[in-house]
Amino acid sequence: MLKFCTCVNFRTESSDEERRRDSPARKLERQKELIKEAQNVPLSPSSRSQRQDYQDDRLINLDAGDPTMFETYWKRMGKKATVVIQGWRSMSYYSGGQSLCWFLEPELCQQILRLHRVVGNAVTEGRYIVVGTGSSQLILASLYALSSPDSPQPTPVVSAVPYYSSYPSVSEFLRSNLFQWGGDAATYKEDEDGHNPYIEMVTSPNNPDGSIRAPVVNRSGGKVVHDLAYYWPHYTPITAPANHDLALFTASKCTGHAGSRIGWALVKDPAVASRMVKFIELNTIGVSKDSQLRTARILSVVSDSCEQAFTSECSESFYGFGHRLMTERWRRLRQAVKHGGMFSLPEFPSAHCNFLRRPTESRPAFAWLKCEGDEEDCASLLRRHKIVGRSGVNFGCSAKFVRISMVDRDDNFDLLVQRISKITLPTS
Repeated sequence: MLKFCTCVNFRTESSDEERRRDSPARKLERQKELIKEAQNVPLSPSSRSQRQDYQDDRLINLDAGDPTMFETYWKRMGKKATVVIQGWRSMSYYSGGQSLCWFLEPELCQQILRLHRVVGNAVTEGRYIVVGTGSSQLILASLYALSSPDSPQPTPVVSAVPYYSSYPSVSEFLRSNLFQWGGDAATYKEDEDGHNPYIEMVTSPNNPDGSIRAPVVNRSGGKVVHDLAYYWPHYTPITAPANHDLALFTASKCTGHAGSRIGWALVKDPAVASRMVKFIELNTIGVSKDSQLRTARILSVVSDSCEQAFTSECSESFYGFGHRLMTERWRRLRQAVKHGGMFSLPEFPSAHCNFLRRPTESRPAFAWLKCEGDEEDCASLLRRHKIVGRSGVNFGCSAKFVRISMVDRDDNFDLLVQRISKITLPTS
């Protein structure tokens, strides 16, 4: 009988030299170093001497949400976040657990459940975990699982504008007879019988504009996929555990480890979970064991930091660090936008964050800039100032909008703020 998730402990074998480095005296010394480093992490613009040897007029590419700003934190973690995998380990296609998802590593399953419990951002009871190669593969697996193979026409995939720019291309890329892109959820119209199926993608907080979203269509015959990549305390207040039939998460935005390509789905219906597993089986015959084990260690370090925050073990949690950094970045960007006068930014309401235990505002991973005045192509305007962003057209909106990443390295963000502050609204 398949279980929701059966987890076992995973241990790496340590050499004599590693055990000496991990002695109690060395651990105490390292803890003191971490506390000192945490208190001295700069939030102000990095000095010219701290930057890489770049010219100030270089092009900065903020089109993608490459979360490299978290490198500072993970460099501080050192061996805590390091995994050594012996050459003989994880050679099989299969994992040792008894999960419905036969390629899910038990240690990753355990750490996913633990992190959601610590943060309080998702209900995991009665859910099956399906691991994927990033949330991109899981989106396709979800569409495959929720489509009706007996339908005479492909199931429409819809999302409210502005929607994540990859939804149309992901829906159309395979030219599948199971599903196809159906456009803006707000303007979606049913067939005359009023009972045709659809799949609505709901991203909350939303990419690109950071707004909190709920389903728009709400009609019979529809299925909803909740993309919760950004529902973490460094981006938005955690107001309640998300309780959905199908929710997607990714390590890329959860911890910053985009290169590991690990995402997971929390799925209520075992039949849907089984179809998602089948898609991944046919697509990639499972998910990299090495990436799963690395991600399990990373999630463990994050959970430890949350449980030990403000103790002698850890002066600041990972999400405390991220919240502090994102708050400062948004303060600086709003100041630059106000100074230049050419752009405007969305405002976000304050809400009580159960994780941080205080009211906070959203600090999205992307800034959704709008050009004011007569400028009609915001992305082209930024390009003339050597800033690459993603045009609002890609999100179903006007070209007066552009999305720029807020999670790049310090030197790129410093140049962004400098350049935005110098772009002024033309006087008539």
